Amino acid sequence: MKLEEKLEHTESPVRSCQPCLNDTHQANGKPRANGKTEVYEKQEANGKGKCLNLYTWEEIQRHNKETDQWLVIDRKVYNVTDWAGKHPGGHRVLNHYAGEDATDAFRAMHLNLSTVRLYLQPLLIGELSPEEPSQEKNKNPQLVEDFRQLRKTLETMNMFSANLGFFFLHLAQILVLEVLAWLILRHFGSGWTVTILISFLLTVSQAQSSFLQHDLGHNSMFKKSKWNRLMHKFVMCHLKGISADWWNYRHFQHHVKPNIYPKDPDIDLGPLFLVGDTQPVKYGKKKIKYIDYEKQHLYFYMVALPLLMPVYFNLQSMQVMYLRKYWVDIAWVSSFYLRYFITFGPFYGIFGTVLLIYLVNLFPTMPRHNYHKVAPLVKSLCAKHGLQYINKPILKGFGDIVRSLKKSAALWMEAYYE
Repeated sequence: MKLEEKLEHTESPVRSCQPCLNDTHQANGKPRANGKTEVYEKQEANGKGKCLNLYTWEEIQRHNKETDQWLVIDRKVYNVTDWAGKHPGGHRVLNHYAGEDATDAFRAMHLNLSTVRLYLQPLLIGELSPEEPSQEKNKNPQLVEDFRQLRKTLETMNMFSANLGFFFLHLAQILVLEVLAWLILRHFGSGWTVTILISFLLTVSQAQSSFLQHDLGHNSMFKKSKWNRLMHKFVMCHLKGISADWWNYRHFQHHVKPNIYPKDPDIDLGPLFLVGDTQPVKYGKKKIKYIDYEKQHLYFYMVALPLLMPVYFNLQSMQVMYLRKYWVDIAWVSSFYLRYFITFGPFYGIFGTVLLIYLVNLFPTMPRHNYHKVAPLVKSLCAKHGLQYINKPILKGFGDIVRSLKKSAALWMEAYYE
């Protein structure tokens, strides 16, 4: 439905601002009704007038479907329906914020805001009415304001400026471990002791590559996005053998809607595991039982850790690369397997090299080296608003996963057998 057609609806809560100097005005300068709605002018910074409509949240929240998507950024209203399919971060990221305020996600996920705003300008259709809050009415406005003020403080402290030396030393460590593993294998042969040793070295290398590619995927290393993307291809595709575009497509959704089912793909592990409070009840009420979910917490360590990264993620990455025709990623990932077979194939053969790749993958916009500086400020913000700030060691985290799966299993059982 076109905007002009939308304005003819009698219940459209479009509100007035300054009169638009066009044929909608009467001789006395008062605005004349355009259908059931009045059209008004908003003066832009360049001095040129542009007719913008003013909207309430009631109207904006109606446009929350995949075929009809509006969102708000800095109180401006944008119709992103047609742009969603072209969005570099994937259409689902925009769909997750349809009918909502996306200001903070927009700032967090884009490095060069001035450039990105050029793409936004043609999508602009209006702005929030002056009496409307800057975010949905179910959000805590003081918490939002304090969070945005914290971001400004961190920007002033240069917390978003990367230490290139840190990242290049990190990359050098990864490359040294890869080369060291090959040199040890070449000098001492492929006995069991040597194989265990190089597997350990390559596992550490893969784990560190995971951390580095995460930083690059969030544009945390370079000031220009193109260099972050290029280096991300090298680390994620060439060093790890997984599609960078596939990872971005999943991970961007995770960060804009963390731990919200079903918008966060990282917690949607059905039919293998049911996570959280919503998904188990949904499966239970629909009488879905692919496996024995009441025992899912018992086989987590036997199934998730050995299969999640080396099997599930790799197969999904390959599937997405093929179906979406990510030809650049396919070329980069092919270089990973070519490198491994050339380097380790003469010692272990094809099957042994594939097994080695499986073994070393058991591990899973602010530069990481600044996290410890920011933590006290975030903790203070959480304390002010009564939010729980959690920092725990990895082993306790794994324990929490098992307890959470057990809780979700109980919710599934209750809904399934009622």
